[in-house]
Amino acid sequence: MTRLNILLASVLVVCALGLVASQHRARKLFVGLERAQNHSRELEVQWEQLHLDQNVLATASRIDAKARKGLSMQPVPPQRTLYLTIEPQAEKTAMGDGR
Repeated sequence: MTRLNILLASVLVVCALGLVASQHRARKLFVGLERAQNHSRELEVQWEQLHLDQNVLATASRIDAKARKGLSMQPVPPQRTLYLTIEPQAEKTAMGDGR
């Protein structure tokens, strides 16, 4: 009878140690999950900020101001503008429909 009690006690100790190890592993995984979620939130905020910055930098007025100030560019006067017109027959030929 004492052998059976010793065997059952040792099985109980092994099961208890397995439970403790399992709980510890679950807690470590949960902490890792929380860290990953926090990092994901931080990256999402950073992405939104970069998207806002891109929208600000891509506005036409900002590009125009940078071109005028930084590159000393000026708009082309109407006298220097050349408009090309394509005749309807020439347009068909250019598109490959000329038969």
